[in-house]
Amino acid sequence: MASDAHDEHLFIITHQAYELWFKQIILEIDSVRSMFGGANMDEAMMLRILSRLNRVVCIWRLLVDQVMVLETMTPLDFLDFRSHLSPASGFQSLQFRLIENKLGLREVNRVTYNKEHYQTVFRDEGSCNLLKQSESEDSLLDLIEKWLERTPGLEPTQFNFWNKYRASVNQMLLDEEQEAEDFSDEDTKKIVLGDVSRQREVFDNIFNLQKHDNLVVRGDRKLSHKALQGALMIFLYRDEPRFNQPHQLLTLLMDIDSLMTKWRYNHVVMVQRMLGNKPGTGGSSGYQYLRSTVSDRYKVFLDLFNLSSYLIPRKYIPSLTPVMKRRLSIMEDVVIQYAETPGNPSFLEHEEE
Repeated sequence: MASDAHDEHLFIITHQAYELWFKQIILEIDSVRSMFGGANMDEAMMLRILSRLNRVVCIWRLLVDQVMVLETMTPLDFLDFRSHLSPASGFQSLQFRLIENKLGLREVNRVTYNKEHYQTVFRDEGSCNLLKQSESEDSLLDLIEKWLERTPGLEPTQFNFWNKYRASVNQMLLDEEQEAEDFSDEDTKKIVLGDVSRQREVFDNIFNLQKHDNLVVRGDRKLSHKALQGALMIFLYRDEPRFNQPHQLLTLLMDIDSLMTKWRYNHVVMVQRMLGNKPGTGGSSGYQYLRSTVSDRYKVFLDLFNLSSYLIPRKYIPSLTPVMKRRLSIMEDVVIQYAETPGNPSFLEHEEE
């Protein structure tokens, strides 16, 4: 230790524990990324993927609670050894930056550190190469996007979920407008019709491809339009056997985002408590910089959170055709193999009709 301060030992042990858990998180994320690689993911691996992502969630819960241990240290206790930390900073955690990159945090969403690129704090060639490699490889977000684009039921020549969903949304809004017209009180009618109008604007953000593309360019939306359709279909039909595990997967991804946000927030509050508005040891603005990272721009899977805006009541969810019902059952592979076997009658097409 650099000083004789009693609490420096606690500070060092806590941060070493963080780095050890970061190493495990990286191992789990890399393993999940490898299982999602390739043109088609082996769905037999889904239970293993869920297990490893759940492990990541458990680790983040532990790290969130670990901040409380550091909070047993008072500001004066911290000042006893803070001068010995400079110019080191928590921002220099290579493994945390790798976690961000491997999950899918994009450069456009990062807050600049001292008005410089985040990699400038890493001086050694090995660290810089690891960061560049993590940026060049497919992130978990990239792989999830490709997987969602292959969601069964999106094909326009088959079930065509998107057209059916759009028709259901229009019917739902028409029904709500009709209910509003039945109100005798004009003020109430005006309020309800205004709510319906705002709902139309919200849904237009997902139906209008140009608006979607503009949101992607601004960094406010991460997934492709087709991937969003796949995620929404999984959310709406989560009770179907084929979509049960994918829904669990999307939920775990949101859990990871939520816990990382909580960890950042707890860190911000602790820094404000210890330092107030003093600058950070690494030359950053300290609390002000950290506070800027506790925002939606740092949520990698933000689109999954926002899908709640587009959920509709169960009575409006489009009914599955017999063929689609079968595709989403545990017998899907048997049915598809039968349909694709030369010489077999194309009974699927008749049932679809």
